[in-house]
Amino acid sequence: MVIYVVKRGESLYDISQRFQTTMQAIIRVNELDQPERLVVGQALVTPTTQYRVQPGESLYVIGQKFDIPYQQLAEANQLPLNTPLQIGQVLTLPQEPKVTKSFNAYVEPYGDTVSPTLEQAARSKSPYLTYLAPFSYRINRDGTLVAPPLNNFAEIAANNRTALMMVLTNLEEGAFSAELGRIIVTDEAFQDRFLANIIETANNVGFQDIHFDFEFLPEDVRENYNNFLRKAKERLSNAGLMLSTALAPKTSGEQTGAWYTAHDYAAHGEIVDFVVLMTYEWGYSGGPAMAVSPIGPVREVVEYALSVMPSEKIFLGQNTYGYDWTLPYEPGGEYAKALSPKAAVQLARDQNVEIQYDEEAQAPFFTYYDNEGKQHEVWFEDARSIQAKFDLVKELNLRGISYWKLGLAFPQNWALLDNQFNVLKIR
Repeated sequence: MVIYVVKRGESLYDISQRFQTTMQAIIRVNELDQPERLVVGQALVTPTTQYRVQPGESLYVIGQKFDIPYQQLAEANQLPLNTPLQIGQVLTLPQEPKVTKSFNAYVEPYGDTVSPTLEQAARSKSPYLTYLAPFSYRINRDGTLVAPPLNNFAEIAANNRTALMMVLTNLEEGAFSAELGRIIVTDEAFQDRFLANIIETANNVGFQDIHFDFEFLPEDVRENYNNFLRKAKERLSNAGLMLSTALAPKTSGEQTGAWYTAHDYAAHGEIVDFVVLMTYEWGYSGGPAMAVSPIGPVREVVEYALSVMPSEKIFLGQNTYGYDWTLPYEPGGEYAKALSPKAAVQLARDQNVEIQYDEEAQAPFFTYYDNEGKQHEVWFEDARSIQAKFDLVKELNLRGISYWKLGLAFPQNWALLDNQFNVLKIR
C-alpha cells in the first residue's frame, strides 16, 4: 500500500491509473462516500505496489515521494541507479515485511446500552486487536463494582481470539475523583474487597487483563499507588490474570502536577505486565487549536518511558479523533467539537477548503469560516499521521498501539495496520 496526497485538478481515475489499481479498490479501502469530490490535500491509501512514472521524475524523486531509498527502488526494479526513467513506465514499489505487534482499543458505551454502531465497530475491528477494552468499570466506595454495558463484547472478542481487558477507573459522576483514588490506593481493607470483586468479575465475564486507569490521584499517594500495584499484581497473578496501567504522558521522573506526580513510570515498568502511555490531548477540547498528538512531544514521552522500562511493556496511545476549534481561542470559552478523521475530510470538502499538513507535528489541519463568519481551525488524524506513529513503534520496538477509541471512522488506520503488521493473538 502507498499513501498518496491528492493534488489540485486530480480525479480518482487519474490516481488509479498512476498506481495501476482500480477506482473501486481505492474507494473501498478509504471508504469514500463521494469519490467524485476529492479534497485537495486529502491523503489516500492506495492498495497497490506499483507506480506509473510522471514527467520529470527520477528514481531519487520517486523514492523521496514515497520514503523509499532510491537504491532500494532501483534494486526492486532491476535498474541501474542512474538509469533515466520513461514517462508512463511502471515501477514496483518495494514493501517492508510485516512485523508482529499487539494492539488494544478502548470501546466506550454511552448510557446504559451499546449502540448498534459501536457494537459493529467492535465486531469489525476485533480481528485487528489483541485486546478489546470496554470502558469502564466504576468503583463504589465499598469496593463493589459497577459494570459498563457489555452486550456482546465477550462473544465478539472470543470469536476473534481477542482478549478482553477489564478497565477500572476512579471516575465518579463523570469526573476522575482524587478522593476515591486516595481510598483505592491507601485503604487495605478496601483493597482486599476490591481485588476479590475484580477476580470474581473477571472469571465470570472472561477478562484476561486487569487495567487500572487511575487519573488525577493526590500527589502524595505516589508510593501508596506503587504498593497497591505490588499487592494487586500478586493477587491477580495467582488468579491467572495480567495487570496493566494507563500512564499520563510524562517526560521526566520529576514532572509534577495533578495528572502526573502519582504516576511512577519506573515502578509501573517493574511491577505491571504492560502500560498504555496516554500520548494524546496536547490539543484538547478546552485548549488552543493544535495537533492532538504531535509526533515530537509523543516521541519525548516514549523516550523517557524507555529510559526506565523495557520497550516490550510499552503501548503507544493513539487518538482516533480530531477537534474543530472556533477561533479566537479564549480560556474558559467555547469547547472544541470532536470529530472522526473521516468526518474531518467531509467537513473540508463541504467547506471547499484545502487540507494542509504540518511537517513538524506530522498532522493534517485546515481552517474555514462558518455561516456566522466565525473562523474555525481543525486538526485531525490521517494516513500520514498514523504512519508516523507506526514508524515510531517499529523504530523503538514498542509493544504496540492502544487506540482511544473505537466508533470513530478511520478506515485508513486499519488498512495500513493490516498491511504492515501481524496482530498478536494471546487467546
